[in-house]
Amino acid sequence: MIISSSPLRLYSKAAVSKRQRFRLKRFMEGVSLWLAVMLMLFVHPLYAEANEVENVGQLHFVDGQGQWQEPALVLDSEFDIRVSGLIADSRLLRSFRNTSDEWREGVFVFPLPEKASVYGLTMKVGERTIEGKVQPKETARRTYEKAKQAGQHAANVEQQRPNLFTARVANIPPGETVSVELKYQQPVQYQAGVFELTVPTTLTPRYMPGAPVSTAPDQWQGGWAMPTTEVPDAGAISPFTVNPADVAADSHRASINLVIDSGLALESVSSPSHRLVTGQDGQTFRVRPDGGKILMNRDFVVRWRPVAGLEPSAAIFHQSWEVEDYLMAMLVPGESGTMALPRDLVFVIDTSGSMAGESIRQARSALQAGLDTLTPRDRFNVIQFNSQTHSLFMQPEVATGNNLARARQYVDRLRADGGTEMAPALSRALETASENEDGARVRQVIFITDGAVGNEAALFRQIRRQLGNQRLFTVGIGSAPNRHFMREAARWGRGTYTAIHSPSDVDGPLKALFSAMESPVLTDVRVKWPGQHAGKESFPGRPGDLFQGEPLMHVVRGIPPMGELVVSGRLPGGEQWSRTLDLQQAAPATGLNRHWAREKIDSMEDEARVTDREPDQAGITELAVRHGLMSAYTSFVAVDSTLVRNAEAPVESDNLPTLLPAGSQAGMLRYPQTATSAPLLIALGLVGLMFSIAILLLQRRTIA
Repeated sequence: MIISSSPLRLYSKAAVSKRQRFRLKRFMEGVSLWLAVMLMLFVHPLYAEANEVENVGQLHFVDGQGQWQEPALVLDSEFDIRVSGLIADSRLLRSFRNTSDEWREGVFVFPLPEKASVYGLTMKVGERTIEGKVQPKETARRTYEKAKQAGQHAANVEQQRPNLFTARVANIPPGETVSVELKYQQPVQYQAGVFELTVPTTLTPRYMPGAPVSTAPDQWQGGWAMPTTEVPDAGAISPFTVNPADVAADSHRASINLVIDSGLALESVSSPSHRLVTGQDGQTFRVRPDGGKILMNRDFVVRWRPVAGLEPSAAIFHQSWEVEDYLMAMLVPGESGTMALPRDLVFVIDTSGSMAGESIRQARSALQAGLDTLTPRDRFNVIQFNSQTHSLFMQPEVATGNNLARARQYVDRLRADGGTEMAPALSRALETASENEDGARVRQVIFITDGAVGNEAALFRQIRRQLGNQRLFTVGIGSAPNRHFMREAARWGRGTYTAIHSPSDVDGPLKALFSAMESPVLTDVRVKWPGQHAGKESFPGRPGDLFQGEPLMHVVRGIPPMGELVVSGRLPGGEQWSRTLDLQQAAPATGLNRHWAREKIDSMEDEARVTDREPDQAGITELAVRHGLMSAYTSFVAVDSTLVRNAEAPVESDNLPTLLPAGSQAGMLRYPQTATSAPLLIALGLVGLMFSIAILLLQRRTIA
C-alpha cells in the first residue's frame, strides 16, 4: 500500500509560510518603529527651523526654488578719518552698484561707533551731488517714499540704536552706481596712557527676547526677526548675516585711511585687529590696513601711545560756533595706590550661541585671568547664562585653592549654545552680591559678553534698579561686539568697559582692567566752570567715579575761555583732592558743538530712563535739527529733483546682508528663506504613517 506524501508536503509548506509571514511582520514592526523613532529625532530641529522661518521678514536673495543667490547690489565702502586732539572726524562713502537689469532699492543696516554724531549726508549720482537735510524721522520717511514712488533718486539714513543705522537708496538704475556719503565724528578713547579708535564694519546677530507680536511687520522692517513684546523693532535691527562667499567677490570690502594729528609725539601705532602700514610726517601719522581693502567682517581698531613722559594729564579745547563758546576738558588724575579691603567678585560669562567659536575661547581666557587675581581674603562666584542661568556656588565662596581649582575646571567645560537671556543672569549676579553686604568688602561684578541683545534699554533700567553699592565692569568679547550696550552698561554700573579683540589681545586690556578695579582714583567728583549759572550746561551732569588710568571728559556751552576750571573729588583714604586748569590755555578745535549736543541728548534720554517716562521727543528733535545731527527722532534725507525712472517700471528692494563676524560659527548665519513649514508637516505626516503601520501590525498579531 502506497501512502501519498502530498498532504505532508503541503503541511510543511504551510508551516514554513506561516513562520515567514510571522518573521516578516516582526521585521516590518521593527522597521516601522525604528523609522518612527528616527523621524521623531528629526522633528525637533525641523520644528525649531519652522519657528525660525516664521520669524523671517521679507524674502530677498532667494530664487524661484527658494535657493540662496547673490544680491544684485555690490557694496563698497571708503572711510577717511582724521584725528585732531580728542575728536575723530570721519567721512564714510557707501557705493551701491546695481549688477541686475532691473531698477533697485538698496537697504543696508550697519554699525557706527557708539558715540558717533552723524552730521552730514550727501548723495552722489554720476556728476550730480545732492546735499541731505535733517528732518523729523517720520517726515523724512514720507519725503523718501514720495521720491521713490515718483521715480527720483533718493537716500535716507536713520538711527535704530546709538550705534546702529539703516541706509536706504531708491531707484538705482540697472548697471549704474549711486553713492551716499555720511559725515560723523566720535570722541577718541583714552585709558591707561593709550588712545584707541574703533571703526565697526559688521555686527553680531542679536538675540530678541520676548513673545512674538502678531501684528503685521512695518514695511520698513526687513530683517530676519519679527517684532517681540520686548524688542518691537526687531525687524529693523536684524539684517541677514552671511558668509563672504555668499556675496560678490568685490562686495563688502572697505578702504580705510586714517590721519592721526594728536599734537603729541607718538611712541607707537598698532592694531590688535589688522596689520597696518604707517607713514610719519613730524607728529602726524598716516595709517591704513596692510594689503589695501579689508573684508567687512571685524572691527578695525587702532591704538597709539604717546612718547613716555608726554602722556596727557590735562587738556583744554575751545570752539566758537554761531557766536557761542564751547569748551571741552580732559583730566587724568594721578595714581592713588591700591585699596586694602577684601572683595566679593561675581564673574558672569555669556555662553549663548552667538559666543560660539573664537568668542567663547576668549571669554574663558578672560575669566581665567580674573580668577588669577583673587586672594584668600576675597570671595567669588561664577555665573554662566544662555537660555538659562547657572552658578558654580549658591553664594560667593572664599577663594581657597580648592574652590579656585573647581572654578577653573568649571570654566574649562563651558560651551556656547542657546539664547541670550541676559536679564536673569544680571538679576542673580546683583542680588547675590546684595545679599552679602558687608561694609568691610568691595562688591564687584565682571560681565563677559558680546552684548548681542536687542533689549538694551530694559537692561540699563534693570542695572540702575538693582545696582546698589556695587560696581559693574563689562568685558566685550568678539570681533564685532555691541559696544553701545557694553559701554552704557558699565556707565550705569559705575564701572568701566574693556574690549578684547583677539586671543593675542587678552593680557594687556585685562591687566589694566584688574588694576583699575583695585581702587577708584576719585569718588564724589565735582566739576566747576567759572561763572557757570543756570542755562549754561555742562556734561556729563553727574560724573561717576574715576578709575586708574581713566580720564574725566567734560564739555560745556556758553563759557568763554577765561578764568579757571576746578575739578575736585575724594581719594580712597577720604582726603580731598582738587585741580585747577587755566582756560586761556585752550587749544582751538572743531566739532565741540556737536559733541555737546550729543551729550545733551544722551542726558535727556538718561533722565527719561531714571524717571521711567518717555523722552522729551520735541526737545531732542529741536536740538538735533539745530546742530544738524541724527538722533532717535531725526533722520537725514536727500532727494534729486530729476525724474529718472518711469513710474510704471518696477523697482525691486534688496536688503543687503552683513558679513558673519570673524571667529563666529556657522550657527550665527541668518539667511533669507521661504516662510513655509512644509518640511515639518511632511515629517509629522511620515511619523503618523509609521505609527499607524506599527499599530496595525501589532493589532493583527494580537488577533492571530
